[in-house]
Amino acid sequence: MGASILSDLGAEILIPVCAVVGIAFSFVQWVLVSKVKLSPGRDSGSPGNNGAGAKNGYADYLIEEEEGLNDHNVVLKCAEIQNAISEGATSFLFTEYQYVGIFMVAFAILIFLFLGSVEGFSTKSQPCMYDQSKMCKPALATAAFSTISFLLGAVTSVVSGFLGMKIATYANARTTLEARKGVGKAFITAFRSGAVMGFLLAANGLLVLYIAINLFKLYYGDDWGGLFEAITGYGLGGSSMALFGRVGGGIYTKAADVGADLVGKVERNIPEDDPRNPAVIADNVGDNVGDIAGMGSDLFGSYAESSCAALVVASISSFGINHELTPMLYPLIISSVGILVCLITTLFATDFFEIKAVKEIEPSLKRQLIISTVLMTVGIGIVSWIALPSSFTIFNFGDQKAVKNWQLFLCVSVGLWAGLIIGFVTEYYTSNAYSPVQDVADSCRTGAATNVIFGLALGYKSCIIPIFAIAVSIFVSFSFAAMYGIAVAALGMLSTIATGLAIDAYGPISDNAGGIAEMAGMSHRIRERTDALDAAGNTTAAIGKGFAIGSAALVSLALFGAFVSRAAISTVDVLTPKVFIGLLVGAMLPYWFSAMTMKSVGSAALKMVEEVRRQFNTIPGLMEGSAKPDYATCVKISTDASIKEMIPPGALVMLTPLLVGIFFGVETLSGVLAGSLVSGVQIAISASNTGGAWDNAKKYIEAGASEHARSLGPKGSDPHKAAVIGDTIGDPLKDTSGPSLNILIKLMAVESLVFAPFFATHGGLLFKIF
Repeated sequence: MGASILSDLGAEILIPVCAVVGIAFSFVQWVLVSKVKLSPGRDSGSPGNNGAGAKNGYADYLIEEEEGLNDHNVVLKCAEIQNAISEGATSFLFTEYQYVGIFMVAFAILIFLFLGSVEGFSTKSQPCMYDQSKMCKPALATAAFSTISFLLGAVTSVVSGFLGMKIATYANARTTLEARKGVGKAFITAFRSGAVMGFLLAANGLLVLYIAINLFKLYYGDDWGGLFEAITGYGLGGSSMALFGRVGGGIYTKAADVGADLVGKVERNIPEDDPRNPAVIADNVGDNVGDIAGMGSDLFGSYAESSCAALVVASISSFGINHELTPMLYPLIISSVGILVCLITTLFATDFFEIKAVKEIEPSLKRQLIISTVLMTVGIGIVSWIALPSSFTIFNFGDQKAVKNWQLFLCVSVGLWAGLIIGFVTEYYTSNAYSPVQDVADSCRTGAATNVIFGLALGYKSCIIPIFAIAVSIFVSFSFAAMYGIAVAALGMLSTIATGLAIDAYGPISDNAGGIAEMAGMSHRIRERTDALDAAGNTTAAIGKGFAIGSAALVSLALFGAFVSRAAISTVDVLTPKVFIGLLVGAMLPYWFSAMTMKSVGSAALKMVEEVRRQFNTIPGLMEGSAKPDYATCVKISTDASIKEMIPPGALVMLTPLLVGIFFGVETLSGVLAGSLVSGVQIAISASNTGGAWDNAKKYIEAGASEHARSLGPKGSDPHKAAVIGDTIGDPLKDTSGPSLNILIKLMAVESLVFAPFFATHGGLLFKIF
């Protein structure tokens, strides 16, 4: 078999060092962003400095042709708006986390009771699951440590989302103020802020998981199978919080967005983010709690689950059986190298190249994806060479499959490149630079109905290439290294998570910056710059969702494989009634879940529309701009609605595996998991891309950058109103239902894996009775 080149000590030093480097880099980026002062006067440079040669414009004067921009009132207004957005977002997240905290404690108790009952709460050692000749730690220990790792994952997910939101609300007004110096300065501020979140989340997730493994090892010793089975709770905790963050945040942001758009833009014909619109603060708060906090928790959950799935399979392969620590930690080493690769990649956007024109923004963001993928391919090759023996065996449904290290390199690489393909296909179907979105915009000539038809068709069509990319990566990785290959392929797709999150967080930060510019009454030229940043951010947000959905498909399949192995199912036969009814029910669940989340957005938006109309009709001087709207009531409507409405969809996802496993058994549950995976991925891709296309079709008409776009505009024209209606319909699809579905398929799979010992022992009550 041979040994790995990298020593165990080297691996144990490399992982925490890379994590600490990631945290340090995020702190440096935050310090650079904080140099933009939210105080009146010339906060950059000194009177004797014309800014020549100053890096990133921190010593530049404001460009002189912008009139009235040094007015103290404008800067104070930006600071005031930023403060209102930050307070609203913080208040919502604290309220949400109070409810989620109660659930977290209750579910932790459930994990302990269910898993502890597998051996009747015995404290005696038991024969090992995969090798009856050896003795392993009692089931009670697995119950206790699974509970601890669940709480660790949940807390890490919550902290990741909260920190991301605080950073975004810190940076939005600073991005607006930097737009006074030029689009390049604003881009760097927004991107650096996104990088703070990306590196903090990637490094924290890695560090906490690594520390947990080492602490658990003190008790488990040589029982690596039990140790890594207990660690799976980490992924369950991360995804549980992500589900509530995504659903709650998604309902919040879209209720405000739909209310603001329908009354403000369609009925009252006022600009987006106009300060006269009562829902405008709630709308900007929603961008942070939904797209920042929710996306952060979502991708953290994917990372935690793919790592846990790989570690569980590795623990019952030759790595775990022979106690080879460095190969065992191969998934964590990939993530560690990913942080270093993303660090170098970020410098290309912020230091090596300077953006001087609007048209350079989107290419710069796409360049980030390409550079990180190419560098990471080299990194994976080096890691596979030094951290793996030349040959080893991987557990494959009861057998041990012989695998070479170069085959594992290909498994990780195919996942990485499949992610890039999904990202670029998503961009093609959602960017207004290409014909699909331009066709959707053109369909607005004949009204909202044709716009909706074209948008739905685009979403369905956009599934084709991503599904083939996922299918090829599954075939290649499974052929080479069974379920372990699929797990590391998912890790490959997520290995550049720091860059992916930086690009993704950049979008809502730019969106907020544009809103603040509008509300602060800044000049049209500055709004044009923030709109350009926002348009690029919309496309990159869609790319981020594509990555999240693609990785969710691979992660849930890897978790499904680990569940089947742990539940001692040799084959899943779809022709047996037990499995087939599970397939049907599982395929229906994403539709049920989508119906619940979309209706929640609709009912919350209805209340918001009524409140915005009431204020316009009853507050004298509101339309004239002489009276101030009641922003707080709209924020409260979004908060109350999202907290109330997130519970039923969350309960559906969390209770389904428990009820199916207890009453119908592991075979039916395996059918449910397979069905939800197959239908959930398709709906998630089409919903996200349809919504993204409608949004950018509207922005295409508003920007009027081409002769074709100008023929459809300007704002307020009939085609523009049709585009706004399409965008409003697409809002819950792209920001609530679509992104939440990838959590549904992951969460059900990881929950089934954690409870697999209980289901295998006590499950299938109905079939036992009859």
